Amino acid sequence: MDSFRAYRIDEQDGEIVAGFKDLSIDDLTPGNVVVRVSHSTINYKDALAATGKGRILRRYPLNGGIDLAGVVVSSEDEEFQPGVEVLVNGCGLSETVDGGYSEYARVDSESLVPVPAGMTCAEAMQIGTAGYTAALAIHRMEQNGQTPDLGPIVITGATGGVGSISIDMLHGRGYEVVAVTGKGTEEAYLREIGAARILLRDQIDLGKRPMEKAQWAGAIDNLGGDYLTWLTRTMRYGGNIASIGLAASPALNTTVLPFILRAVCLLGINSVDTPRELRRAVWSRIGGDLKPQHLARIGQHSIKFDQLPDAFQAYIDGKVTGRTVVEIN
Repeated sequence: MDSFRAYRIDEQDGEIVAGFKDLSIDDLTPGNVVVRVSHSTINYKDALAATGKGRILRRYPLNGGIDLAGVVVSSEDEEFQPGVEVLVNGCGLSETVDGGYSEYARVDSESLVPVPAGMTCAEAMQIGTAGYTAALAIHRMEQNGQTPDLGPIVITGATGGVGSISIDMLHGRGYEVVAVTGKGTEEAYLREIGAARILLRDQIDLGKRPMEKAQWAGAIDNLGGDYLTWLTRTMRYGGNIASIGLAASPALNTTVLPFILRAVCLLGINSVDTPRELRRAVWSRIGGDLKPQHLARIGQHSIKFDQLPDAFQAYIDGKVTGRTVVEIN
């Protein structure tokens, strides 16, 4: 196989440097399946890694990109024969192994998921890690007794990838969805994808008491910090909070009172290290009852591989709505 291009992240003299490099398969981290990558995505985590704003990589150098989808070209695993369309999200991509910003990837077959029937590789990446994380959160919440009749679900960071797809999926399941956002200009977008109500972040009274008026039957939180504390204070009896992100802060200053007096449940969502069978079960639901209904709207942004370096700053600045797909091949 001839050389191919990859967007590679390295560390030099304590500084992060990133750019396109020509590689061969032997330059890639080990794996038993080689995939010709057709599409990847941009996530906040990818922007942190590529710009050096966050120390995401645990070794250097590595190709960026925590998502990939494409076609198997060679395999030592009988389950994944050449020509099969597959995807990988998380599983150490762009942390401990080479990621999806590469024309070819060599991966462990344990991390592979077949692209769901009826879905293209491009659509799978419109969903990507963000959509998978949203689906995993909903799956965990429903395993813990969440149902639409219990009341509204509030989503923080609503215009981001996880937030947008969470709204879409929950609306499709019959939930009343309340979107929390700092972008007042995006109200029409949020309603279009399924939000019943919009709360502007800077207009929320976060409260000071250990427990405030109970409002929410559940929540998916992308922010952490004071907003996650607010959610613990305002959850109804037995409510589930899926903690996904820390865009505001990794801190959590609360008391045990919501947990022991209102039986609130705080569910940690880790999309990177999900066990294989659970990962496949969630992706099966993404191709079924959790399939987004407004994917073309949420994932309308698409860029060419060459445009990748110029796309990260908007994520750092919080100026991106929905999902961005990167066309690799």
